[in-house]
Amino acid sequence: MHKFELFYVISQSETRNNKKKVIFIMDLTGRVIAVLPANSGVSARTGNPWMSQEYVIEVPGQYPRKCLFRIFGEDRIKQFNIQMGEDITVSFDIDAHEYQGRWFNEIRAYNVTRGVAPVPGGPMAAAPAGGTPFPPQQAAAPNDSTSPFPPAQEPAGEGSTDDLPF
Repeated sequence: MHKFELFYVISQSETRNNKKKVIFIMDLTGRVIAVLPANSGVSARTGNPWMSQEYVIEVPGQYPRKCLFRIFGEDRIKQFNIQMGEDITVSFDIDAHEYQGRWFNEIRAYNVTRGVAPVPGGPMAAAPAGGTPFPPQQAAAPNDSTSPFPPAQEPAGEGSTDDLPF
């Protein structure tokens, strides 16, 4: 029922302070397993109040994956009203920032929909229930001429005329 669907929906360029960065927007479908406490404060730059809240979503499968994402803005937190145990699809973008010589990733959600299956025709649409989007490959026959490896050589015996050690 739940599938990990990560694909580029749109690629945008954003210029801020003469620095250009590319933002990739993705979707993730799974179940909310943690709702963390909301954080709030007042912006030092503008003096306006702000609020953000973080959530953890789990994408089941043979090896379940978890992802922490953030929603910024009190209006969006109330609008999405994410509850523990809900099945949701989160649309998000990933960005990194530097703070005191260290780099941190930020996964910021901009849209949440409930009970939505992966997009038909998307990269995971043709995926089998096991969850891989690639069809299984068939092993080539050992004597197949399309094999990427040369045919096996028989070892040279003591009666061989060449004196190479291999």
